[in-house]
Amino acid sequence: MEIQLWREILTPYDLAVKELIVKFEHLIYEHRSRGLYSPIEQVTGRVKTVASILEKAQKKNIPINEIEDRLIDIAGVRIICQFVEDIERVVEIIRRRTDMEVIHERDYINHMKDSGYRSYHMIVNYWVQTLEGDRQIKVEIQIRTLAMNFWSTIEHSLQYKYKKNIPDHIREKLTNAANAIIQLDNEMSAVRSEIMDAQNSSQIFSKLISDILNNIQNLYRIANKREVLKIQDEFYRIYELGDIDQLKRFSRELDNIAEGYRAQSIGRDV
Repeated sequence: MEIQLWREILTPYDLAVKELIVKFEHLIYEHRSRGLYSPIEQVTGRVKTVASILEKAQKKNIPINEIEDRLIDIAGVRIICQFVEDIERVVEIIRRRTDMEVIHERDYINHMKDSGYRSYHMIVNYWVQTLEGDRQIKVEIQIRTLAMNFWSTIEHSLQYKYKKNIPDHIREKLTNAANAIIQLDNEMSAVRSEIMDAQNSSQIFSKLISDILNNIQNLYRIANKREVLKIQDEFYRIYELGDIDQLKRFSRELDNIAEGYRAQSIGRDV
């Protein structure tokens, strides 16, 4: 198969990965912009290289002309969560979506591989639009915690180095590390509510500051500059105190000031 044909074959897979990354990143944005905790921490994706595709096809005795039908992980998206509990939430979100169809699931969280590998895998059908028309692409979505992803990344590198024949003494250390990862995830789950409260507070604080500064900038265009300067100085004074209640009161007062100027502006236009 010529290299140009490979490029044509893989282009729709690349499009599917890019679109899905954008969609899952937007889910993160939607949660955080509403002051909600996002079960998704980060999203990455990739399309297998031609070399990797050929290697896997050879290993599974898949003819070249059947690769697209029988290889289900040419396109891959990885969703990273903070907590094990978040994985189930993400799985449910994907199951409910109408822009992709779940066709297969494998739970390596509750049924860990012998190697120590843990992750939740979903295979979905996803439609993309290309110059040749609509294409249905199979995409593998892996969902795991930060700790699981760290272990998996190291294990994958070792598998590549030793050509799947990892020495026993290293394999033992990997097993021990996998058990430590389970313990770590369990410990993090035990304080999950406290961590979520802290992160939500931080997001609320950041959004509050952003809203105040946007209001000040908008006022700069329509209000008396000296008055805006006084408002800005007052904001910095309250900000340095670090009192979120005072910042909330200041934000409400600023909203009223901004609304008053907008009303005046409408009145002049009429």
